[in-house]
Amino acid sequence: MLQSISHYWHRIQRNLFPDLQEDLGPLSEKLRKLITVLELVRLEEFIPHIEGCVGRPQDDRAAIARAFVAKAVYNFSTTRMLLDRLQVDIVLRRICGWERRNAIPSEATFSRGFADFAQSKLPSRVHEAVILNHLGTQLIGHNCRDATAIEAREKPVKKERKQKHKKNRGRPKKGEEQPAKEPTRLEKQASMTLTEMLADLPSACDVGSKKNSQGFVETWIGYKLHLDVCDGEIPLSAILTSASVHDSQVALPLMAMTGARVTYLYDVMDAAYDSKDIVIQSLSDGHVPLIDSNPRRGEKVPFSPHEAERFKVRTTVERVNARLKDEFGGRAVRVRGPAKVMAHLMFGVLALTVDQLMRFVT
Repeated sequence: MLQSISHYWHRIQRNLFPDLQEDLGPLSEKLRKLITVLELVRLEEFIPHIEGCVGRPQDDRAAIARAFVAKAVYNFSTTRMLLDRLQVDIVLRRICGWERRNAIPSEATFSRGFADFAQSKLPSRVHEAVILNHLGTQLIGHNCRDATAIEAREKPVKKERKQKHKKNRGRPKKGEEQPAKEPTRLEKQASMTLTEMLADLPSACDVGSKKNSQGFVETWIGYKLHLDVCDGEIPLSAILTSASVHDSQVALPLMAMTGARVTYLYDVMDAAYDSKDIVIQSLSDGHVPLIDSNPRRGEKVPFSPHEAERFKVRTTVERVNARLKDEFGGRAVRVRGPAKVMAHLMFGVLALTVDQLMRFVT
């Protein structure tokens, strides 16, 4: 990995930056970060170039995609802020792909382009390719898993109440069969493929709640972003669900998704993932589950000294969640619908991933 990243960094630092400075002028720290992300991810290779189609020609989708990466790097809250900056920042405009100010598409065109990126899952596909290219052949020590609240500006969906079968009191009559207990989502996931597990997870906007570090219950309207993060604070996989989905229900899909991308040793999770189904799946995949004991399941079982020391790396995923929200647009979600919210977040995850990869060689 270091050799591959060093090659990119040498080419960017020694060749690309001097050439751009000679042509465009001084480059700020944000511009250097943006150029590094764009050079490493190569968005153009994932966007089909369509020619000769009937009707009005599409604006340059690659330039619009680069602009949305810039939106994440600059931590702009809205597309309007991005467009205003493109109007006055000549260097940023040219890096994205527009030579003249009047060549910048309208806000409506940006919105249609973003809808296309969300439908095709462009940022998620690019992020997967980055992980496979630079970490796919590496042996990773710890994979830390956690979820974070994503607040959205949309109405939560109304849930349909499940009708419960009235159960007769007392012992069942002779020959009377009790209705079979419906398996939980975790139990059903054991026999599902990754595609089936993802399709079974709720993704609509709703209301979520959790206890904060002080023990108080917090609620929010929106979604949950579930992340797998490896040593070095590099996001490996991401899944977006409804806010009310429990963290444990996304453990097996994340395990399957990350396992297909990289080879790792330890599954590190907090007490929300304390389930025998998760432990069994982790062991069957050849991993070592390191899960904090949930006291609600009985007496809390402490870690052994070496496990407690290793478990300290779990804060890695918390730092990534914080950086995504504070530095890469995760706190300012202005789009609606799970597909668009996921695309917005994944542009930030993509920029954060490259930023962390580059820290190995800088």
